[in-house]
Amino acid sequence: MGIDYGSKKIGIAMTDEAGVMAFPKEVVPNDKNFFTYLSKQISDEQIREIVIGHSLNNDGEPNQIHSAVEDLMMTITLHLGLPVHLEPEQYSTQQAAQVQGKHKLIDASAAALILDSYITKQNNHD
Repeated sequence: MGIDYGSKKIGIAMTDEAGVMAFPKEVVPNDKNFFTYLSKQISDEQIREIVIGHSLNNDGEPNQIHSAVEDLMMTITLHLGLPVHLEPEQYSTQQAAQVQGKHKLIDASAAALILDSYITKQNNHD
């Protein structure tokens, strides 16, 4: 599962069954129900790993979103026992907009780009 974490919306992406292709799934609100949603998706989709966009400022320093991502990573690890990986995500939403244009699933498309980047790196290391 790929996550593009934002302060208001969270983009979700999944892979195909073989885990080689990422595709946008949906955009959900970043609210008190997100962890319940996430837990259900992990169970329903039998997710084994999560990739979250590593949010940094233009100067490469962690930004405001990054601390929320760290909290989410800890919660996932402690409560769900899944490995969580960070993948650089600077400009992923802008890249998604360039490829597909702006639409209601833009954050999910950004999550797919993040997940695809991680998959590509893992395949190149094998």
